[in-house]
Amino acid sequence: MDTTQVTDLLRDAVGVALKLASPMLLLSMLVGVVVAIFQAVTQIHEQTIGFVLKLIVVVAVLLVAGGWMMDTLQDYTREIFSLIAS
Repeated sequence: MDTTQVTDLLRDAVGVALKLASPMLLLSMLVGVVVAIFQAVTQIHEQTIGFVLKLIVVVAVLLVAGGWMMDTLQDYTREIFSLIAS
């Protein structure tokens, strides 16, 4: 295994991590902004509202996209094992 293969492997690892984490992060950030605007308008400053809504969104994303995330991770793992075998 030479340095170009290791570099490609690490680049792919970062790409897979970003691909898997981005739906949850983006949607939880969007919910956080919407809740912050709502709290600023209504002057309700309860911290649990934002936390609970973000938690619900993350769980919903995991339920909806969990299969795709697992397939992506399995494909990457198979690629690593095939490189180890060769």
